[in-house]
Amino acid sequence: MPKIMVVDDELEICAFLRSFFEERLYEVVTATSGEEALRKIEKERPQVVLLDIKMPGKDGIDVLRELKQKFPKVKVIMVTAVETSDKIEQAIKLGADNYITKPLSLEYLEMDVKDKITKLVD
Repeated sequence: MPKIMVVDDELEICAFLRSFFEERLYEVVTATSGEEALRKIEKERPQVVLLDIKMPGKDGIDVLRELKQKFPKVKVIMVTAVETSDKIEQAIKLGADNYITKPLSLEYLEMDVKDKITKLVD
């Protein structure tokens, strides 16, 4: 069963995406802070991480930097409410595999997650 992690400081988004992906037979781990995400990534080893950019404490860019140093093969899709080109550019340079903006297109998100997992298997 593919495993994904949702990292967002909004509990409702974590719960919603967990439910959405579990219905599609994914194992889903959630974290509501950058610090929690890094601890859980170490233990859970998800294949894909949906990572919010703007969070208190360690933001998504900080988490991405550390995550890619330790686990370069993990696929990361950045999630942002505001499309700020400098943050997105920085995320891509640090190894993000894609980015999506809120409100989320669930159809696109599901397709992108499937694509990332398929590429890991190939």
